[in-house]
Amino acid sequence: MPKMNLRSVIFYRALRAAAFATAVAGVFAAAPAAAQVVVVANGSPITELDIQQRTKLMATSGHKNPTRQDVIQELIDDRIKIAKARVYGLEVTDRDVDVAFEGMATRQKITPAQFGEVLARAGIAPAAVKARIRAELTWNQLVRGKFGASLQIGEADIASALKDSKDTEASAVAYNYTLYPIMLVVPRGGDGIMQAKRQEAENLRSRFTSCSQGLALARALRDVAVREPVNRSSADLPPQLRDMLGAMEVGRLTAPEVTPQGLQMFAVCAKKQSTAESPAKRQAREQIFNKRFEAESKKYLEEIRKQAMIEYK
Repeated sequence: MPKMNLRSVIFYRALRAAAFATAVAGVFAAAPAAAQVVVVANGSPITELDIQQRTKLMATSGHKNPTRQDVIQELIDDRIKIAKARVYGLEVTDRDVDVAFEGMATRQKITPAQFGEVLARAGIAPAAVKARIRAELTWNQLVRGKFGASLQIGEADIASALKDSKDTEASAVAYNYTLYPIMLVVPRGGDGIMQAKRQEAENLRSRFTSCSQGLALARALRDVAVREPVNRSSADLPPQLRDMLGAMEVGRLTAPEVTPQGLQMFAVCAKKQSTAESPAKRQAREQIFNKRFEAESKKYLEEIRKQAMIEYK
């Protein structure tokens, strides 16, 4: 390289610095508007992308289009809830969030990956859903911890709630069930394969008249898995399943239900009356708790909103 005098060196460096500055300016000019910070809540930024994602999420879950201010307020609330919880040393782990996300997928009878695909088709990133989950889990911990005493429910509270209820006798008695999950594995394919497997499932149901005979029959079939038994209290079951099991005879199979792996049925192999809390009592307890929780939550959120540092950009 030829030697350069001092003036040439200074000019060369200035030219290189100018080129770098131009490149950086181009990057920022090309940055999407979605990255723009709209609000800062307790030091946590809320971007235009956050608002876009939460708008889609609220529209999908609430079946109506929220206003922009409603969306911003919910995002602000999430930020100040998390900030307040950190003051008390409360923080939800990534694993807790992932488990809740997986639970949402399971309730829809799909895998977490499939749930992510459903969200993507709606233009929603899984991260946006997980951010909402994190805020709710964090707030739940905080309210329960701070107002635990007032959220306690006594037997007198439950008795008062049940006094004028119209619960059936079945829901007033708790039962313990022993269930054997039976899975008919369905390989990937067209509707014809699923229809053929449904016919196999119904055929097995018609021949299943006792657990001693029926479980052996199921184990002998191809592409059928009989899993280890599970014990469930009627108080822990959703109302629809509870009513269905209550009407079934012991030794019979439930109707086939579609899962990501195939068709699942349950063999009802034992039903015993339990001294545990009845479904009616469990429901009354949950209703009283939810009412008290909502009241304390609303009051506390209003309090911390007044203390929050909110800056609109």
